[in-house]
Parts: sequence; C-alpha cells; structure tokens
Amino acid sequence: MATPSSKKTLMTLYSSNDCVFAHRVRFVLEEKAMEYQIIDVDLGNRPEDLAELNPYNQVPTLVDRDLAIHESVLIMEYLDERFPHPPLIPVDPISRAKVRLGLLRFDRDWFAPLFQPGYGAEQVKTAKEQIRSTLAGLNSIFSQQRYLFGDDLSVLDCAIAPLLWRMPVLDISLPAAARATQNYMDRIFSMESFKRSLTPAEKAMR
Repeated sequence: MATPSSKKTLMTLYSSNDCVFAHRVRFVLEEKAMEYQIIDVDLGNRPEDLAELNPYNQVPTLVDRDLAIHESVLIMEYLDERFPHPPLIPVDPISRAKVRLGLLRFDRDWFAPLFQPGYGAEQVKTAKEQIRSTLAGLNSIFSQQRYLFGDDLSVLDCAIAPLLWRMPVLDISLPAAARATQNYMDRIFSMESFKRSLTPAEKAMR
C-alpha cells in the first residue's frame, strides 16, 4: 500500500487473493498512491455486508465514504475522475471513447471467456489464441511507444496488466519475435505500483 507521505484518503476495497478484476483496481489504487484498506473476501464464504453493498455480491467492490461502486472498469474510471493525478484516461472526448472501446473489447473478448463462468472450452481456446496473436501484432506499436495509448500509462494498461501477469498459468506464450511486446510487459511488471498491487497468491503465479 501507499507510503504515509503519499497517502491521500482512506477507502475500502473488497478483494480476493487471485481475482483478476480486483487486481486491476489494486493496481490503479497503488498508481494513484491512495490510502486504502483491503477486505480479503473468501468467495466460498462471503461477508454479509458485501451483499448489502453490491447487489451482485461480487468483488471488486470499492467503498468510498457513503458510496459503494462495483465492476472494475467503473471503479477505475471513478478513481481517475476523483483523483486525476496521475491521469490515466485522456481528457478529450475522442481519445476517451477510444480508451473505453478498448476496455470493452478486452472484457468481452478476453476477460469474460477466461475468468467468468458459462464459457466452453472452444471459447476459452479462441480467446487465448486471440490474446497471443493480438499481443504479437502489437509488437510494431510497442517498438514506437511505451504503452498501449502512447508514452504514458493509461487505464488500458492497468486493465490488461493482471491478465498479462497470469499468462504463464493460463498457458499463453508470446512468439520469440515479439520482443517489444515482452519489453512492454516487463516495463509494467517492474513498476513499484504494480509490484505493490500483487497478493501473495498472485506473486506465486510467476
């Protein structure tokens, strides 16, 4: 969590040890240098107050004073609007729309088949193949810029980083030629904010 000198406010995050969606939120909280406490939720024995805060009884759920927010993308956007430094979402409407379209694609095409129930083996296989081919195709982009949306970290990077971290356990690998993409991944993984966002269970994934 954030060091005392950089703390800004106290919030509560209902999380779980290896939830990829909660990991996204932890990364943003750490990048924003927020003071927050974690309630580690056992998904087999969820606390009663979680259902009161979130009608879907799911993690992540963020509580900020009298406001409870669920769904990782909504939480990340809220954090960026409430605490705009460092900015993770562009200011101009066209760029913001592009970022949101990217988030929607990640969630529908990649995160849903891999991390949500109701998808068959073929759908999971297709998602993994698409991740591998897309990341390989981005190699030329990462040869020219540091992150997905330019040379500054954005919410897109924060959203996808937990999946990239899980690639070994998901049995997804990059082709050797995608060196610039691998460098991009290593760049994120070496960030202190990303390191602080990892739970012990997530650290054991690599």
